[in-house]
Amino acid sequence: MKLNLLIIALVFIQFEGKSQTGTIALQNFASGFASPVDIANCGDNRLFIVEQDGLIRILNNNGTVNSTPFLNITTLTNESGEQGLLGMAFHPNYSSNGFFYINYTNNSGNTVIARYSVNPSNPDLANTTGTILLTITQPYSNHNGGTLKFGPDGYLYIGMGDGGSGGDPGNRAQNINELLGKMLRIDVNSGTPYSIPSNNPYVGVAGLDEIWAIGLRNPWKFSFDRLTGDLWVADVGQNQYEEVNRATSTESGLNYGWRCYEGNTAYNTTGCAAQSTMKSPLFITTHSNGFCSITGGYVYRGTQYPNFQGKYLFSDYCKAQIGISDSLGNVIFSQTFSGNNFVSFGEDANGELYVSSISNGTVYKIIDSSLELSEHSKNEVLIYPNPSKNEVYIKNTNLGNPITKVEICDINGKTILTENNHTNSIDYVKTQSLQSGFYVMKITNNLGLHSIHKLIKD
Repeated sequence: MKLNLLIIALVFIQFEGKSQTGTIALQNFASGFASPVDIANCGDNRLFIVEQDGLIRILNNNGTVNSTPFLNITTLTNESGEQGLLGMAFHPNYSSNGFFYINYTNNSGNTVIARYSVNPSNPDLANTTGTILLTITQPYSNHNGGTLKFGPDGYLYIGMGDGGSGGDPGNRAQNINELLGKMLRIDVNSGTPYSIPSNNPYVGVAGLDEIWAIGLRNPWKFSFDRLTGDLWVADVGQNQYEEVNRATSTESGLNYGWRCYEGNTAYNTTGCAAQSTMKSPLFITTHSNGFCSITGGYVYRGTQYPNFQGKYLFSDYCKAQIGISDSLGNVIFSQTFSGNNFVSFGEDANGELYVSSISNGTVYKIIDSSLELSEHSKNEVLIYPNPSKNEVYIKNTNLGNPITKVEICDINGKTILTENNHTNSIDYVKTQSLQSGFYVMKITNNLGLHSIHKLIKD
């Protein structure tokens, strides 16, 4: 009995010791994609995988992929280097209006922002004709950005690279009369084909009205924290540094510093304002450590892995590690997942996170392997369904030793629910009163022997 109690204590000590970060691991969710450069959800249990060649495919929550693409624009774009179909975003009212937006380079190499709609007769198919909202001329083939997201204010944000080449030779990122090297913000709910939010920083003054922020080199991936609304922008660097910037959703008119600065280091300060007037990165990574092209991610707001809660997860094309940062920019890295080049993160409707690898066409679910607790007598006691909604059933194959006690504990070891029955075996426990999240089930038989199980409550 003392040994069993010691095992329980060690389980919780181990859990609490990892509670600040967890242990990042990958679960193969689906494979067979061609250059999966973006992952989006429309609020239901599907994921939409954007392939660079011009297809958007539906990935179901059981890991199957629909054979017919949701959208096919392969005739409108040309996958080459950093060109192609690069991103998609669903309208916040997609369930009622059916609108979604895509970001691609056309056959002339210029950026196009277009609106499409779902087929009203088939939720797994989009209408084939879209409406172009914005076309932006690209002087070079690289640094096209690619991400577009709706912010908490309902406006559409578009990340634009500096136009390419190297070193921003046209100084476009600092030029307020250019849309390149900027974060744009437009209102797609009014105007033809869109209107400008009245509080955009250059409305009524010098500068293009669509601009929300300047000084970006290539914001390949950015995202909004679904809880706080904060904007996290990962900006791909030039020669030495990759950077991640964090801003509140109301900070307008920011200057992120490029080409004056790469990270926090001067790059080309000719004609630049003082560095103190610019937004400094929350943190940087360096090329000397093997990084080369940052892949921005999301702040975790799911329920299955509480160790990740409130942390920002990201990666890099050249170094297949997943970084995890707190709100202050303190970063640790996972193991290296060899054979991968991570190019996109995505979150499902519940806030669980996924990452795609362009090198092997795989979409992984990000999990916390530190929650995979060892189970004593695992083969004798099974629990199902797991995740559970209203109740969890207990199958005990050792009928000679009935289950007499079941305890459900939170991640800190506090007992939330207890069931006792000394005359009959306990075969189910009601869980509808539990909040969504992760729990530990301690199951005890009439001999006082324990079985430890992970339980997820939907």
